[in-house]
Amino acid sequence: MTISETWLLPDGVADVLPEQAQMVETLRREALDFLAVRGYQLVYTPFIEYIESLSSLSESNQDLDLVTFKVIDQLSGRLLGVRADMTPQVARIDAHVRPIEGVARYCYAGTVLHTKPQNFNATRAPLQLGAELYGHDSIEADVEMIDVMLGLLEKTDSLQGVHLDLGHVGLFRSLVKRAGLNKNTESQLSDLYQRKALPELEEFTQSLPMGNDFYALGRYASDLNALQAHLSHDILSDADFKNAFDALRTTFAEIRSRWSSLDIGIDVIELRSYHYHTGLMYAIYAPNRAAPLAQGGRYDGIGEHFGRSRPATGFSCDLYALGATQFAEIETVVAPKGNDQDLLTAIADARANGSRVVQLLGNDELSSMPYATHQMVLQNGQWIIEKI
Repeated sequence: MTISETWLLPDGVADVLPEQAQMVETLRREALDFLAVRGYQLVYTPFIEYIESLSSLSESNQDLDLVTFKVIDQLSGRLLGVRADMTPQVARIDAHVRPIEGVARYCYAGTVLHTKPQNFNATRAPLQLGAELYGHDSIEADVEMIDVMLGLLEKTDSLQGVHLDLGHVGLFRSLVKRAGLNKNTESQLSDLYQRKALPELEEFTQSLPMGNDFYALGRYASDLNALQAHLSHDILSDADFKNAFDALRTTFAEIRSRWSSLDIGIDVIELRSYHYHTGLMYAIYAPNRAAPLAQGGRYDGIGEHFGRSRPATGFSCDLYALGATQFAEIETVVAPKGNDQDLLTAIADARANGSRVVQLLGNDELSSMPYATHQMVLQNGQWIIEKI
């Protein structure tokens, strides 16, 4: 490899320079502090684990398995995985490492690694931050998670102009079960729903059992009243479908009462990670961005792989995405060289008050500090800071 190539990074991986790094770190601290006062306890999880642990969701979420880097452990010879998502690790903690009774609330922030970008122009090494609630299967728990997610975005100045999407996989899942569809037909329907291909959906559902209901689910996906009016009595009387429908409507009303000015929409055929989620799903979208700023949902039974199945709900976001367009001016004070006690005291006092102070070295002059914004000067016997 030539010297000119040694500075290149793999596709989807980038350095974070000081102006953005400062903003991202500020977001991380504010977010974790916010979650802490809401009762979410911080955990650190290992960057690499045995693949059996990290792949606890692989049967229900094959996408996670596909984006997990795998390497051989030189000590044991076993297959290791670099974490692509921290949820399986938190599930392991809740189920096996810290199996407390009752409700457990956790939060985390750390880098994850993906074999390929998950969205257009996305990094392969997101700085994932999230919160999870274990041990409660109520609508109140889902509402709390959405409320926490929105509060966190508001705290980090990321809530302006966003749109909240609500969905529930139980509607589609219970309809598939009621109609007795096979896995292949279910997969085809899921694809049509996610592509919003209504003409294809109308044609495809004509030959299906309860086809009118499947078409109505797609045609009126964003209007619960219209959807209810066009569904058959057969599916509306199904207990699982009714529970999912009522949960979605109740959640919408609860969030609307708490966030009256928020743009909230319904999309009952948003089936991302359909095989992973078990109930309510939610995502926050910002203008001119295809990928969600934050997303989450219910994933009951996630700890079963570790010997303890529990209700669970949570959300996560990429802090790099939240801070993608935000940059912080780094104010840097340059102090002259020297070891005069008054100067050293002035430097120490400035740093104690939160100023970033760099003292010149050797033969350096102010011109050798191109990123300086202020300087420390002696004026009337007092060291003061003035803008350059």
